[in-house]
Amino acid sequence: MDVSERPDSPPVREVLWRFAPMIYGPTVLFALGEGAVIPLIPVIAAQLGADVATAAFVASALVVGQLCGNIPAGWAVARIGERLTMAIAGLLSLGGAVALAFAPSLGVFAASIFLIGFCAAAFGLARHSFMTTRVPIAFRARALSLLGGTFRLGMFVGPFVAAGLLALFGDAHAAIWFFAACLVATILLVLLGPDPESAMPAPGADTVRGSGIGLIEDTGEAITASLRVAPAVDGQRAGVFRTMWHFRRVLSRLGVAAASLAAVRSARQVVLPLWGVSIGLDAQTIALVVGISGAIDFALFYASGQVMDRFGRLWAALPAMVLMGAGFIALAFTHDSAQNAMWFAMFAAVLGVGNGLSSGILLTLGADVAPKSDPAPFLGSWRTLTDAGGAVSPLLVSGIAAVSTLSLATGAMGAIGLLGAVAFVRWVPRFVPRARP
Repeated sequence: MDVSERPDSPPVREVLWRFAPMIYGPTVLFALGEGAVIPLIPVIAAQLGADVATAAFVASALVVGQLCGNIPAGWAVARIGERLTMAIAGLLSLGGAVALAFAPSLGVFAASIFLIGFCAAAFGLARHSFMTTRVPIAFRARALSLLGGTFRLGMFVGPFVAAGLLALFGDAHAAIWFFAACLVATILLVLLGPDPESAMPAPGADTVRGSGIGLIEDTGEAITASLRVAPAVDGQRAGVFRTMWHFRRVLSRLGVAAASLAAVRSARQVVLPLWGVSIGLDAQTIALVVGISGAIDFALFYASGQVMDRFGRLWAALPAMVLMGAGFIALAFTHDSAQNAMWFAMFAAVLGVGNGLSSGILLTLGADVAPKSDPAPFLGSWRTLTDAGGAVSPLLVSGIAAVSTLSLATGAMGAIGLLGAVAFVRWVPRFVPRARP
């Protein structure tokens, strides 16, 4: 019997729909404000005296902060719950936004960016943990793809909001105050709105063990049931590092494959603008091509969840990695072509399709292999791995392009994509549970 047909599934769907503003709203608000600020970070850094290289370094503090925040966020969610973690993260982010607006020096500005990135990890992990413990596997991918889509929506609309505020006020700091207003709304929504944690209590450890093992289909090398249960000592929750060690097999295999996907995704955001500049396109054309690629990406986010729930995780991960890997490799051979602008636009669209098909896959795979009784510590480790892949990728592109060419750097990211596809083929069937037909 399909999981979605079980007696307990319809109420879960109904509660998810009824509490959708509380479940997805904080992510939309945070991403909307963050999306408005991100494009203006280099601008404000330059006003504080940074050169181009230093401004890029300051902007990277956001990614570094998120990378560093995943494990502490996992600890906090496990100890005090999703709601309180998000409220505290919202308050700290609000302090960081105020510090951004009044930063007297570049150091204070960079530290504030780092703090906001650190808190962003808590928002992402809190809702990831909530979905992991409460959403049945039969429609988990759609729920998590929608969560990823809400973040993409905020990051997609945010820059347009920033542009409007700049036109209206003529000051980049207006976007920071917009971010602060979004954070205030987020905090109020989290603290004063109905609590979805209370309406959808997580199952106990015994329930999880009974239902989780029943969902695993014997595939010969399928992950053993013991790995699906979080380790505990004297009835207490396991710590982050104990959990990381206990799940070292899945993290070092499937986790590394997921990190390769994050790396290829991140490379797309770096390579496309650089490629446009390298072949001599003007800024307006580059922005148009990148914007169309992003629109294609955003349009496919829910389709990815549908594919994963209906046909399996590999049916989304594999086409996405093959498309992006092959797209990067093919693009690498077009730099000196007479039709390089046309090839640039075409392969940007291909990369947008690949990225859109992968929407929610990292969230879903993390939820699939996390221990259902206490997923937060594991998800902190999982998100640290994937964020590390995304953080290293731009550095890799920059380093290879500096010592060789941008074409070689682009081809190298394509090779990582194809190797990641092979890794997904090898490890997804081994570690990811499937619902019985």
